[in-house]
Amino acid sequence: MIEFINFIKIPDEDKAKVKFNMRHKISGERALDLLNDDDPNWESMNAWKTKQPNNNLNGVDYLIALAQYYPYGPEYFIFGRIFEVKKIEPEVFDEVGYSLKLMEIYKEYRKRLIVKINKPIGQNSYNRLYANVQSQLNPEIYEITANTKLADFSGYQNVSLPHKEMQRIINNEAPSWKQALSNVKGIYVITDTKTGKLYIGSASGNTDGIWQRWSEYANINNLTGGNKEFLRIINEEGSDYIHNNFKYSILEIFDTKTNKETIITRENYWKDVFDTKKHGMNRN
Repeated sequence: MIEFINFIKIPDEDKAKVKFNMRHKISGERALDLLNDDDPNWESMNAWKTKQPNNNLNGVDYLIALAQYYPYGPEYFIFGRIFEVKKIEPEVFDEVGYSLKLMEIYKEYRKRLIVKINKPIGQNSYNRLYANVQSQLNPEIYEITANTKLADFSGYQNVSLPHKEMQRIINNEAPSWKQALSNVKGIYVITDTKTGKLYIGSASGNTDGIWQRWSEYANINNLTGGNKEFLRIINEEGSDYIHNNFKYSILEIFDTKTNKETIITRENYWKDVFDTKKHGMNRN
């Protein structure tokens, strides 16, 4: 076992904290999603200040920020960078209270280094002094990946991906996902989580299965996949609407040799089951 403090070294151990982020205090978004998306809220959640001394960064010069790596479990956290910390004056509470500056040290391990602690912790975030973290949580270096770590494919029956996560998987060509989704044709459902409306679609006529079809939805320049209803939504609500509200799941899978007519018949079956022409987002 490699202890955390023997791997990550800080210039002044008595002036550093380690922050284990789980969810953004205000939005409720998962810290891992914010980190993977390079969302500004990733930095703001680390700079957040409360009146509770144990949860703020007063007297701290350095912050090691991690995000809960929930695909592995509640005890796992992925490294998100080290910051220099400066308190904002005049002092504020229950908002961003610190100015954070990214440091160059260990930047090569960002989104690659996974740490395991000895017990699940907290709700939103959990701060510990660097000097005490090893004795309190016994963090160990669990894994260092070759590239940015994405969740591994865990079965067709478990696919339920928010748009941002689906797009991240496609754009990074996550190996286990690409292999699994390229090897099957299928029927999928896209859910508008804001309205509850469904769209039933299929990957029936291409050589790379569901992966190829979903790659069209992940295209940053055109998130519609050629769908007229999605184009209408973007024209009225903006592309961020799809980013923030669409979710992608799989209903049925087929061998890539299955003929197109069979898959289209099943697609129409699911449209009837959920009545998506009348109450959903299918136009035909």
